[in-house]
Amino acid sequence: MSRFKGNPWAVLFALCLGFFMILLDTTIVTIAVPAISDGLHASLDDILWIQSGYVLVYAVLLITAGRLGDMFGGKRIYLIGLVVFVLASAACGVARNPDQLIAARLVQGVGGALLTPQTLAIINRIFPPERRGAAFGVWGAVAGVAAIAGPTLGGLLITYASWEWIFYLNVPIGIVGFLLALFVVPNITEHRRHRLDILGTALITVALFLVTYGLIEGENYHWGRVWHFVSIPLIIALGVALVIVFLITQYFEKNEPLVPFTILRDRNYSLMNFVAMAMSFGMMGLFLPITIYLQSVLGLSAFDAGLTIAPMSLVSLVVAPFAGRLADKIGGKYILFVGLLLFAAGMALILDKSTVDSSRWTFLPGLLISGLGMGCIFAPMTTVAMRNIPAALSGAASGVFNTTRQLGAVVGSAAVGALLQAQLSSKLAASAQAHADKIPPQFREQFVAGFSRSSGGLDVGSQQSEFTPPPGMPQQAVEQLERIAADTFHVGYVDAMRPTLILPIAVLVLAALSCLLIKRRKRSRTATVPADSAAAAEPAE
Repeated sequence: MSRFKGNPWAVLFALCLGFFMILLDTTIVTIAVPAISDGLHASLDDILWIQSGYVLVYAVLLITAGRLGDMFGGKRIYLIGLVVFVLASAACGVARNPDQLIAARLVQGVGGALLTPQTLAIINRIFPPERRGAAFGVWGAVAGVAAIAGPTLGGLLITYASWEWIFYLNVPIGIVGFLLALFVVPNITEHRRHRLDILGTALITVALFLVTYGLIEGENYHWGRVWHFVSIPLIIALGVALVIVFLITQYFEKNEPLVPFTILRDRNYSLMNFVAMAMSFGMMGLFLPITIYLQSVLGLSAFDAGLTIAPMSLVSLVVAPFAGRLADKIGGKYILFVGLLLFAAGMALILDKSTVDSSRWTFLPGLLISGLGMGCIFAPMTTVAMRNIPAALSGAASGVFNTTRQLGAVVGSAAVGALLQAQLSSKLAASAQAHADKIPPQFREQFVAGFSRSSGGLDVGSQQSEFTPPPGMPQQAVEQLERIAADTFHVGYVDAMRPTLILPIAVLVLAALSCLLIKRRKRSRTATVPADSAAAAEPAE
């Protein structure tokens, strides 16, 4: 294996295996939401924390982890992150209540944060600029593979084994990834000493924690008081204030700031941070409600739900490498613009076709359009962001880029989760009122009250209201009431989901429009350059 050490494509393969594992874990958890809800008796609040708690820790630590890679070597931090992530995955599998699973997911976030920035930083250092687009195309294709493998493999495991195996799967993948990275990835050193900005690290860690905690827990506390005078708006405001203090200290830090402002002065890098945030917002905001819809409304198994989503990921997998190479030739500006619009248009078509009696094939056109758009996003976005970043700042730049991407996921999950819960509160109650005339008069008040209380505490698995038939009721009447309750939930959920998904689609359209501001690079025009070399000049962005 030593003959592959330092080979750029072998290194890319080794790094992408760890990256694949993290993305696989995310998509598998999404498809497993109803199974986890049933298996651990987890409410929607618990599910949002199982989803977002991982992302919270992940987002908070990415900037610091990027700098640690600069200080101690990307390979070393990558391997440490891989070990932490694998051990935490095993702990997730043995969790027996929502609190244990949430705690293990938080530790997973630490491992993922240590690992992720090193992938982009090492790729950026080991590939020359003219070949990075193709490398990032492979990196983007990995996202497509994980998106396919997550729902389908996860659905297979959940249907024929149990939800615990979606986490146990990370153990063999992580072991193989560790051995590959150990023997293939070189130790890249810059022959200069780095220092860790302690004040900046403390400020940004606390700031991001407060902001993400407030967003995730806002709906649970009705956006009001948490403890004495401490409220959700106060927590978020304090987090934002600390972000501002952090930026001020970074601006005046002359030695080695955690976030060098030189990278933020690059317009394309700053724009791509916004696009990455918006893309993650859109993906997290769209996939969670749709996954619940496919299983809890249409009644698909986890495996069938995964197969339903798979065409989108399959198209993305095929398109991503070509989009990366095309970005090397013509720049990523219009590829990104078209890709984001296609992704938003496909999701809008899916939303338009979502009813209580839709079939899985109804969504195929929208999924194919979304997959085409998704395949045009990741590689050009990363190429445009990282092309002008000096090698010495790759770790810091990668940390910031991945942080904004994950903050988008946190904000998207929290915002859409809060909006979905708010919509469920009203739509389920309205649906219960509409169906109440089918219930015997003596049970109508209890029936409506059960659905009116179902929002944040709603079990999105099999228990979909707090209405339970009284003891002694004939079995035929019980079955009739259960059918009416199911119909009530299905109508209420679809009515709540439709306005909720408008938000992430609108964010994706805004991101597409922002791509029109990407600065085009001037081609090299030197009289001494031969004509046949002019074509090799770096592309406009």
